[in-house]
Amino acid sequence: MKIFIRFSWLFIALSACSSQPTGPLPYYGLHETDPNTGDTLYHQIRDFSFVDQDSAVVNNATFNGKIYISDFFFTSCPTICPRVKKNMLRIYERYRQEDRLMLLSHTIDVKRDTVGRLKRYAQDLGVDDGTGRWRFVTGSKDELYDISYDYISTALENPDAPGGFDHSGYILLIDANRHLRSFVNGTKDEDIDGFMRDIDRLLEEME
Repeated sequence: MKIFIRFSWLFIALSACSSQPTGPLPYYGLHETDPNTGDTLYHQIRDFSFVDQDSAVVNNATFNGKIYISDFFFTSCPTICPRVKKNMLRIYERYRQEDRLMLLSHTIDVKRDTVGRLKRYAQDLGVDDGTGRWRFVTGSKDELYDISYDYISTALENPDAPGGFDHSGYILLIDANRHLRSFVNGTKDEDIDGFMRDIDRLLEEME
């Protein structure tokens, strides 16, 4: 049942209307109507609390008043993670001076990806710049796997998969109210420019 729900969620997200070239970005995920006000209640990323590469707590308050880019990975991934991280780096460099935007990468290998290992990983990427703009987090395996649902991402242990995990390569755009507003297959270099245009549009919504 849990797997069915995950892929039903994913189907709904992928079946949603594509971003239009003008106007506000769409809201992805399940939503409902407030019975008292009639307002639409859009899907939100749940409350969370993880630990980053500097042993600092990262939670929802970390991103107050900001938008952020999110993904799921593990440092020893032999397949898609290097390609996804290359495109996350493109985004990081493009918006290095944009104080309203942060990046959040969740490891799905909590046994091997210790705080120290995440620190070295960030240093090797050249993004451990002391600003806290890109947080690499670990925590409870159950909490990390459960929150992947909110990001329409797959995070599953699978001894038959390369590296021991099944995971998707989505890069996701979350607004200041914890809503999922855009996503892209992070392995497709040619689609990242369009995703960054969505980032620009969301930043314009904040003005």
